[in-house]
Amino acid sequence: MGMPLGERLGMDLKRVEQELMAAKHAAVKVAGLTVPQYAALYGLAGAPGISGAALARACMVTPQAMTGVLKNLEERGLVERTPHPWHRNVLETRLTDQGRAALEKADARASAIERRIFEEFTPEERDTLRALLARVGKAVRAQAAEQATE
Repeated sequence: MGMPLGERLGMDLKRVEQELMAAKHAAVKVAGLTVPQYAALYGLAGAPGISGAALARACMVTPQAMTGVLKNLEERGLVERTPHPWHRNVLETRLTDQGRAALEKADARASAIERRIFEEFTPEERDTLRALLARVGKAVRAQAAEQATE
């Protein structure tokens, strides 16, 4: 039956991820946003005019999911989408003033969560944690690649 439940690190990772996402959901809700909407606004603030596909990659979601997020944000007046001046089939997306205000309100609370996590560790511990998480990702990818060839 595989590993005993108590030895499965994936369960610990999932629990912490769920706690983080629940905290972020509550944090950005005060600005009337979901976590994916917040991520999109945050990405747009750093890269005005980015395409939906590039924004999806930056936010680690599918292009289809990002299309839905952007449609909702546009309907609410938080972003505007205009055709690229040379590539008419590419839409450039930018924050509106209303979108920037929602982002600032949400980010004040969301960044407090990140700051609390950051302060929990020494600089050396943060480096170690990042290195350990990178190793987890490497192991997951290696196992997925092995199973793909079976």
